[in-house]
Amino acid sequence: MSDTLIEVKGLYKLFGPEPKVHMPLVHEGLSKDEILARTGHTLGLKDINLTIKEGDISVIMGLSGSGKSTLIRHFNRLIEPTEGQILVGGIDVMTLSAKELEEFRRHRMSMVFQRFGLLPHRTVLDNVTFGLTIQGVRKKEANDRAVEWLETVGLAGYENQYPAQLSGGQQQRVGLARALATNADILLMDEAFSALDPLIRSEMQDQLIELQDKLQKTIIFITHDLDEALRLGNNIAILKDGELVQDDKPEEILLNPATDYVEAFVRDVNRARALTVETVMQPQGFRITATTIEGALKQMRAHKDDYAFHVTEDGYQGMLSQESLEEYYQEDKTAALSEVHYEDLEPIAPDAALEAVLPETLASDYPVPVVNEEGDFMGSLSRDALAEILSPDSSSSEGGNDGAKPEEADEENKASTTRHS
Repeated sequence: MSDTLIEVKGLYKLFGPEPKVHMPLVHEGLSKDEILARTGHTLGLKDINLTIKEGDISVIMGLSGSGKSTLIRHFNRLIEPTEGQILVGGIDVMTLSAKELEEFRRHRMSMVFQRFGLLPHRTVLDNVTFGLTIQGVRKKEANDRAVEWLETVGLAGYENQYPAQLSGGQQQRVGLARALATNADILLMDEAFSALDPLIRSEMQDQLIELQDKLQKTIIFITHDLDEALRLGNNIAILKDGELVQDDKPEEILLNPATDYVEAFVRDVNRARALTVETVMQPQGFRITATTIEGALKQMRAHKDDYAFHVTEDGYQGMLSQESLEEYYQEDKTAALSEVHYEDLEPIAPDAALEAVLPETLASDYPVPVVNEEGDFMGSLSRDALAEILSPDSSSSEGGNDGAKPEEADEENKASTTRHS
């Protein structure tokens, strides 16, 4: 498990001319609408407590007005909090002097904007070197690094083009290259892909995942799209009216929504596409470890099931059925176990999407073995487990608003939000 890099502690933001004066009303528990009606101040964030792991993609999501963009702008103090702390590597960002904050923004955090944020009068190369120039990097080194990052994001040869000559996806790649070129530890991405066409958006998501595998940056990604959040995030924090309603792993968000609001969010998600085998498989305690037909059958007879997985010190070998072992026993009980004795059942990878393994799992009379790249036996996936997890009623949440969409659930909770930011 990676170490915590960022901690948000008791963060509040009340917008208006006298936020400190009216904060007691927030602590008394008045709602966002009540505070607005009584004071003319808008509650942006309320008691946010959040930890972000180093090297993770942490997604912060919610509908319009939920506070997600307000929150991300607190990380580099583009917005000052009313109360609370943000610790980055143990340092409270709120205590930094103007000069320290300037250095922090230059070297620790880079930002990728929704509308690209490119300088239209500068070439692609100059846009990518912009942050490096601010850092004081010499021109030749800045240009060399920019060219390298442009190649990394698939824009080699576009150095002398201008933003207006590029497609939306290409412009966002320039923005990504510019952010990465500064070599900052933390990447803030505020609705970075939401302005792109669906196909280009999917390509950018693929590229971000590919880059993250190599770079292991700490990325804070803002989105209103749950499919995008599930695809990208190691962790997802969901905001509603400035409050954090659930902060969890994607599979937990999907399978164990904490509130009616979250359940309404996840109700229509394609679980087979969003969940992996590892999140659903069952651990398999019993294993055949014998080396002969006789030994394997003895172990099998002592077990409640009529099948088992043969695992040796070299890893997973194959699946054995009691029926077949009984037949082989009659032929030669002393024979060593080999490939000819195993059932015709190909193992599946733990990181495979359920959607990809549905056909073979549903067609199999036995649970399908799950084996990692190293050949280690991880567990098994059965038809019953698949049926349970893909059932619309498999969520453990007690609420649900009778199938209401997020907007409808929000309306029932008197929140004036819409589906899109």
